[in-house]
Amino acid sequence: MAHSYTPGLKVLHEAKVHKDRILPLKGEVVVKLNDAVKPDDIVARTHLPGTVQMVNVGNLLNIDPSDVEAVMCKPIGSSYTKGEMIAETKGFFGLFKSNVLAPIDCTCEAVSAITGQVVLRDAPIPVEVDAYIRGTVSKVYPEEGVVIEADAVFIQGIFGIGGESRGELAVVTETREDELTEDMIKPEHAGKVLVGGSFLSLKAYQKALRMKVAGIVVGGFNYFDLEEILGYTLGVAITGSEDLVTSLVLTEGYGEIRMGSRTFDLLKQHHGKFTSINGATQIRAGVIRPEIVIPLDNADLKGSTNVSQVNEGIQAGSLVRVIRAPYFGRIGTVISLPPELQKMESETMVRVAEINIDDEVMTIPRANLEMVETD
Repeated sequence: MAHSYTPGLKVLHEAKVHKDRILPLKGEVVVKLNDAVKPDDIVARTHLPGTVQMVNVGNLLNIDPSDVEAVMCKPIGSSYTKGEMIAETKGFFGLFKSNVLAPIDCTCEAVSAITGQVVLRDAPIPVEVDAYIRGTVSKVYPEEGVVIEADAVFIQGIFGIGGESRGELAVVTETREDELTEDMIKPEHAGKVLVGGSFLSLKAYQKALRMKVAGIVVGGFNYFDLEEILGYTLGVAITGSEDLVTSLVLTEGYGEIRMGSRTFDLLKQHHGKFTSINGATQIRAGVIRPEIVIPLDNADLKGSTNVSQVNEGIQAGSLVRVIRAPYFGRIGTVISLPPELQKMESETMVRVAEINIDDEVMTIPRANLEMVETD
């Protein structure tokens, strides 16, 4: 039987989800192995070095660089508050003294006898990493972070913006074909993750931002509206660092595309449950997909938790999604994988797959497909 090995999106009713929660540099891990954690629980913390500011004390006091250390009010390594005197000359007979004041709250790190510069470092910036999902600490990396494990619903989207967010899941459209409109977004949705059907308009998303909705999961969105939201044209799709109140996850693609039935039905089944989402997306090497994670209670588990599936690749009968124009985002079933190369409109010879999409058979390059993994 022919196979095609290709990346796949996951739509899993039950999965063992593992999330690395790692500090940007070494610090302190504040939880222990096997601890139960909630999404907002801090699991590790550290401090980033503050910004550096150079002050030329030699020039300001009109003294030789070699004399600067002698006029410093405190030894190197001392702290100063903004406006506090950091250096002062002796003057003449105690009169006509000159001084330099600290421009920021800082620590004196160094004094140069060559340039007369004093190195002042701003206060350290505290950084805390939370658990993101409800689960159990399954692994601890001393001074670095932890791994959180949870039995959960796990769904990957095709594109997203905004970083991590969480809140109660609220399905606000009746069917997967319905657009999530402005009037459906209400003040009581603040802090919740909303699920729509086929489309979300720019005005509806802007209202969600005003209402402080935690996140939105929907089938499609207008690509050209992203520039209005982000303030710049999105080139290479690397997202997740945007300062947005409302994270957005697209499950299908750009334009008005109804959400996949498996995805919509699964989300509707868990309406009202606490959900974590992340819109971070990276399309190139080291692919990162936006995700929806819904931790399950013991009563919700049916014993079919997916720990590690062997990816057998695309084959006849596989559910796949098209990831390039002109059929971007559409889902269909593989009918066959012809072994011979076929010529495309671009005159290139490629391996293709015959796909049944909405009862229409299409021939699509295999490189333009990704597998939709379900359980």
